[in-house]
Amino acid sequence: MISTPPPALAARPIQQLPDQLISQIAAGEVIERPCAVVKELLENSLDAGATQITIRLELGGCKRICITDNGRGIAPQQMPLALARHATSKIASLADLENVTTLGFRGEALASIASVAQLTLTSRTADEAHAWEITPGQEPVPASAAPGTTIDVQDLYFNTPARRKFLKTEQTEFGHCLEVVRRIALARPDVAFSLTHNGKAVDHWNAGELARRSAQVIGDEFASARLPLQQAAGPLTLSGYVGLPTAARNRADTQYFYVNGRFVRDKLLTHAVRAAYQDVLHGDRFPAYLLHLDLDPALVDVNVHPSKTEVRFRDSRAVHQFVFHAVHQALAQTSATAHGTAPAPQLSPAAPNLAWIREQGTLPLRAQAAGVAQSTEQYGALFRDAGAGQERNAGSGMASLLQAREAAQPYTSSFQRGAANQEPDAGADEHPLGYALAQLHGVYVLAQNAKGMVLVDMHAAHERILYEQFKQSLDADGVQVQPLLIPVTFFADPVEIGTVEENAGVLATLGFDICALSPTTLAVRAIPALLKNADAQALARDVLRDVREFGASQVLQERRNSLLGTLACHTAVRANRTLTVPEMNALLRQMEATERADQCNHGRPTWVQVGLADLDRLFLRGQ
Repeated sequence: MISTPPPALAARPIQQLPDQLISQIAAGEVIERPCAVVKELLENSLDAGATQITIRLELGGCKRICITDNGRGIAPQQMPLALARHATSKIASLADLENVTTLGFRGEALASIASVAQLTLTSRTADEAHAWEITPGQEPVPASAAPGTTIDVQDLYFNTPARRKFLKTEQTEFGHCLEVVRRIALARPDVAFSLTHNGKAVDHWNAGELARRSAQVIGDEFASARLPLQQAAGPLTLSGYVGLPTAARNRADTQYFYVNGRFVRDKLLTHAVRAAYQDVLHGDRFPAYLLHLDLDPALVDVNVHPSKTEVRFRDSRAVHQFVFHAVHQALAQTSATAHGTAPAPQLSPAAPNLAWIREQGTLPLRAQAAGVAQSTEQYGALFRDAGAGQERNAGSGMASLLQAREAAQPYTSSFQRGAANQEPDAGADEHPLGYALAQLHGVYVLAQNAKGMVLVDMHAAHERILYEQFKQSLDADGVQVQPLLIPVTFFADPVEIGTVEENAGVLATLGFDICALSPTTLAVRAIPALLKNADAQALARDVLRDVREFGASQVLQERRNSLLGTLACHTAVRANRTLTVPEMNALLRQMEATERADQCNHGRPTWVQVGLADLDRLFLRGQ
């Protein structure tokens, strides 16, 4: 059924909207719900230099939001302007707008809030004898208050009942307000925050370091399963924490990203972090992280949306690659969290001494790496058979390759060649994973180190070792390009045509030769040799989409790594294969020399540490 169009409005003269209506329209963009009021007022407090902030909420913020800070305060003669539209002390010119260093800068927040709620502003500067209080449309009057500012917002949307109907339950709205406070508290660990709801204390965080604040706000679970990150390149600096892959969650509710102190939801940054976790994340799990990206304000536009949670980077490709490589490098040193099956006590995690490993250089047992290098051509043939996403063709080719490798280089012999016969020493601490003692059920390697007992999943560990070796072997050769005998042409929209014309250099580094034949047609003349049997059109479209949105593409990396992961899984030593003690020791040494060896390719732990103290507690020793 086709609906009839609404009748045309009667002709009306063009007229200036009244200020109250203008403010209410602006409030519709900025003040979506009570948590938006909390966000705007907290940002104003931080811009004013506050080091202590108190937030008092009633009925989830719908009844009352009162925020008090100890910032610089507002002079009485400036207070009427503070409630006026487009009045601010934070910018004065276009140059200031292009180099925003404050959280707020639009000059709309207080006026918008005052248009849909009852607002009272009380403030006192350091040189004033007393505070001053003002409500919209009135003059300031003397009041009693400590230096700083208090903004009391009551009865939100009292004059716009239609908006109030869209609010959720008290607990839902309070939950949103709490999340806003948590985000801002994580951005500024140097500021103390106190939060009460309906007269009851909810949270109080003293000023301190990011490590402590993140543990208080996000929780001990994150604090015990995180890796510190600190990277810098040119004008870009990334710091904070990334969660261990084994501690990933089934929801993306522990992901905090800040740009110059501002919490953002940016798909480019999210994509970069997700791509960095690709090799170590299991299934559809979501990593936890707390990251702060700092850069020259001139290189990022924060004036994209009234809510200021979206940003636009001047060089999005450089930012994407920097964040990806920084997180990827941090994860290269991940350690598995130990899991115990005994009812008590909980076993503690331990990590290999990776710094010591790097100092020692290449450890024993690199015999298989040489085998990988010698078999590169065989692997290339296998990939050509398999293609991209054509797993059915990989089965027979992989089986043949595995049989050939098994006949030419049995695994047990390969392990044995890699290390000398080493006797375990209970007190030795020269190897983080210790020395092998036995094999359990043909699946696990039991070893001891100076800290206690180590259990290794031999298939998962060997799978990671081979996977990293395969990647290194292919990376050493660079991207091999396969020209197409007959170019693949397809219809393209103007955005795709423009992406090709603007990013020819990027596409070339990815192994693509794509050109525009006409304003509506693209031709793919070459693709990466590793994926020569892939659907060239679909592959090109995926890459163009990534390049357009993120300035780079992980499509090829993901497809390549998927093939390598399949090969590593089929090639790794299988369960129920008996290994000698020297062979098990060889596996341990190779794990210590391999990045990301603490998780398999699917994000599962490859080894766990059980400390002597944990064992003593299990057997009640000393009690």
